[in-house]
Amino acid sequence: MIVSWMTTNRCNLKCSHCYQDAGDCRENELTTDEGKRLIDGIARAGFKIMIFSGGEPLMRADIFELVQYAADKGLRPVFGTNGTLIDADTALRLQHAGAASMGISLDSLDVARHDAFRGMAGAWQQAVDGMANCRAAGLNFQIHMTVMDWNKSEVGDIIDFAVQAGADAVYLFFLIPVGRGVYIEDTAVEVMEYEELLRSIMEKQRQVSIPIKPTCAPQFTRVAKQLGVDLDPRFSRGCLAGLTYCIISPVGQVRPCAYMTEVAGDVHQQPFDEIWRDSEVFARLRTQAYSGVCGRCGYKDICGGCRARAAYYNDGDVLAEDKYCAFGRGLL
Repeated sequence: MIVSWMTTNRCNLKCSHCYQDAGDCRENELTTDEGKRLIDGIARAGFKIMIFSGGEPLMRADIFELVQYAADKGLRPVFGTNGTLIDADTALRLQHAGAASMGISLDSLDVARHDAFRGMAGAWQQAVDGMANCRAAGLNFQIHMTVMDWNKSEVGDIIDFAVQAGADAVYLFFLIPVGRGVYIEDTAVEVMEYEELLRSIMEKQRQVSIPIKPTCAPQFTRVAKQLGVDLDPRFSRGCLAGLTYCIISPVGQVRPCAYMTEVAGDVHQQPFDEIWRDSEVFARLRTQAYSGVCGRCGYKDICGGCRARAAYYNDGDVLAEDKYCAFGRGLL
């Protein structure tokens, strides 16, 4: 079970696709004490992996204290970060606090394109330097890439770069049109291109030793099975939203995933473990009573369709079909 806490909306970059529309700190963000109570609830609910994300989580002054608190509670603290703030001292402090792995964003091997997408000159080099600092500190890291039409041809090269850089894994994030991502929806990979890209990614998995995880692309599980590709045992299901995964926003709202607007509860008003257990939003998702092609699909149990995409394109219906699937649309 995995939970992601968007620790702050504050960020030092201005990424074009940001689902949080991050930049400035928001009023009513969780304090240190509230963060610790949240971590208590996460542990009580039985979660094992806790992602510290943002905004940029390393902009919180108390981040090392919170990481150590989570580790002391038996959680595995990991990060989603742009990597630009991981200097040598920060890497060591994170490692000593108990951080298990750093997910560092890298969207292109073309420095100028990455920097333009991330909204800051020097972002590429600082992210790569952050990887080196993690490696020197004995802190595991993986590379996170947001897949768009302009960089999809680089996916294989990014994976090779990750292997060479000593990364433990590559996570490939497919665009869901929310936040600032709404304005670049037209750059999302189209349905057949999406299918072909997933197939090429799964073929690439045969060639490299580190795990590759397409995220917000649950059809990868079906593609892997069709191609006979062995996946990392952790990746046994596509969409996890509300089943074994959820997020907490900077202001304490609990949602099934980062790209879903449906609110399950607010940790300012109710302990996290009660929200996870009792929320009507989660209860509905857990029925897995999908409609349309997702409900009829033979791969329903390992894929589940993207619930965020289903809701976005079907007036908020979290159990609607995910039309972004060539198999479901009979195109294969």
